[in-house]
Amino acid sequence: MSRGWKTALMVLSVAGIVSTPLFWLLDGPDTGQLVGASVQAAASIAALVYAILAAPASDSRNRVLRTGSANAQDGGQAVTGIKLPNGGGGSSTATDTGPSTATGQGSRAVSGIDHGERRSWNPFRARR
Repeated sequence: MSRGWKTALMVLSVAGIVSTPLFWLLDGPDTGQLVGASVQAAASIAALVYAILAAPASDSRNRVLRTGSANAQDGGQAVTGIKLPNGGGGSSTATDTGPSTATGQGSRAVSGIDHGERRSWNPFRARR
């Protein structure tokens, strides 16, 4: 579920939960109104729980096809495919990538998909 749809569903769910006592229960409800209020509240709570627990959509789709060659020296990086920052996310495909070579200390070469380092988010880590 995309962020926009998730936010909209959460707002509508909260509105449904809040409006239940306002419209149905404040004016001395009869049995039908009490049942209606219960169903409305239950449906709104279920939608809110779904919106909170739903996995975020993976919107990124990366694709690379028939790339050229790349060379890296003395600590450089050569990637002839896709380089995904912080481990990346979403769907990625690399087809028929060119050769990549690395020479020298600390050099790196990837022909395909470079997932890089997978780092967990740390709010106390200094930003570069």
